[in-house]
Amino acid sequence: MRIIAGNLKGRRLNPPANLPVRPTTDMAREALFNILNNYVDYEDCAVMDLFAGTGAVSIEFVSRGAKNVTAIDINSSCTDYIKTAIKQFNINNIHVVRADVFDLLKRAYKKFDIIFADPPYALQDLSKIPDLVLQSDVLNPDGIFILEHPKEFSFEDHPHFWQHRNYGKVNFTLFTMKLDKDKNDD
Repeated sequence: MRIIAGNLKGRRLNPPANLPVRPTTDMAREALFNILNNYVDYEDCAVMDLFAGTGAVSIEFVSRGAKNVTAIDINSSCTDYIKTAIKQFNINNIHVVRADVFDLLKRAYKKFDIIFADPPYALQDLSKIPDLVLQSDVLNPDGIFILEHPKEFSFEDHPHFWQHRNYGKVNFTLFTMKLDKDKNDD
């Protein structure tokens, strides 16, 4: 696993083999960021990474200039690894939080420009995540919520659906609270 672009481009993440994660592939991560490059000024972005796992997405955002990232995971092995990686890469603008995403969204008070969620594909409440995020008041009105999910899920009928992208076994659905003609054009 490597960082695709930015000031940490090419740096490798080497998480322990026993982490309970399914990391987003380099190819899918690169494709997602290619989409975001058209809509996002990273230097002005506050990002929340839900189900952060290895922290690869969080670190990719920082590498591209995100002003701050909050990485959330319930698994202490994951949060410990992310802390190790950010120390190794001398990153000081990722805040790592060990918490249950569902509980955290109920009490979160900070606003984010981008929220990325890569839950376990077998998670029972995966289909509820878009509503939980979008109703929790943590996404800025013109922000983007990105959900990584298996192909069995479709969110195209969701009122805040923006676009869906598929990269092999990886599916991204992007949501926005503020839909306008420009954002609906692919």
